Amino acid sequence: MKQSRKTPEITEVYRLLEAEFGVVETPLTFTKPYELAIAVILSAQCTDERVNTVTPELFRTFPTLESFAKASLPLLEKKIFSTGFYKNKAKSIQGFARMVLDEFGGEIPKTMEEAIKLPGFGRKTANVVLAEIYGVVEGFVVDTHVKRLTKRLGFTKKTDPVQIEREMIKITPKEICRNLSLYLIFLGRKNCQARRTFCSTCPLSSLCPSFSE
Repeated sequence: MKQSRKTPEITEVYRLLEAEFGVVETPLTFTKPYELAIAVILSAQCTDERVNTVTPELFRTFPTLESFAKASLPLLEKKIFSTGFYKNKAKSIQGFARMVLDEFGGEIPKTMEEAIKLPGFGRKTANVVLAEIYGVVEGFVVDTHVKRLTKRLGFTKKTDPVQIEREMIKITPKEICRNLSLYLIFLGRKNCQARRTFCSTCPLSSLCPSFSE
């Protein structure tokens, strides 16, 4: 892909993506705050679609946070096996449930500083949960799609998600951080995939420096 255009304005990118995708919600399905947290833990190195096929049965088997805290690890591993890295994820989920119950009174903490202490929580997981559950925006969610698109759009040359997040926070108005990250994720799935791009139908084709005829 050729690099011939200058880096676009972040607000113009947001305007075009908002026109394309409108109101957006996390693609992970959940009914309780802790269910979202568990779904995000499961989404590491796994598609949201796969997670959404696993969680209905998982949440029926373990219907409360307490049941996850007391879960048999072999049974929990079996239920999440298809999401990959199931042993580590099972330990993280159980550790998450126990810490929320023991140290936070059964409620997911509302600050980044506290949230990232939870097992299975990095900044990405914490950002998703805080924004979706509490409307608290303390950062910018960087997944594989966001990592790829922010580079292609010229917003960053970094490869580390934490460094990318820092750079995106500097140039993105706080009130659009949550939606812009989701827009980039949806665009990455639809038009700007890792191995294939569909530039001719991309809503950012008029300004993207990586546009390919």
